Amino acid sequence: MRQTHPEIAMVTLYKSLQGKSTRVLEKIANSLDQLNEKIDVLIELQKHSRGGIVDESLTDVLDVMTLLSLPDHLRKTAVTLCKLGQATAEEIAEQTRRARAVESGYLNQLVLMGYLKKERRGRKAYFYVEKEASGEKPWEK
Repeated sequence: MRQTHPEIAMVTLYKSLQGKSTRVLEKIANSLDQLNEKIDVLIELQKHSRGGIVDESLTDVLDVMTLLSLPDHLRKTAVTLCKLGQATAEEIAEQTRRARAVESGYLNQLVLMGYLKKERRGRKAYFYVEKEASGEKPWEK
């Protein structure tokens, strides 16, 4: 049985809509994955809280909204550094399971963005989040 012109047009339209709906669903799935990663950051911050209030040492400069606004790769590095207080790129890389050179690049990006401080001690570079008001370094407490 031959299809008429309107039937062919309907089949073509149906296939076109089916492809578009698949792309829309893929975009929704991608957005949900990104939201899950951001929720994981919030959960991690909550683990370090005292009495339901996020530990101020984690969020003096890197508040929750700042962390959520960072791209995923930089956020992972920043959260890891917040947990450690101060660290070298090698120490961060051990925690994130990424290459030291990659972490070094990410840490230096965060320094340039103004979120972290960097201090050289001998041949090693240490990164940390400085408390804004006091200029206090995490290891000087």
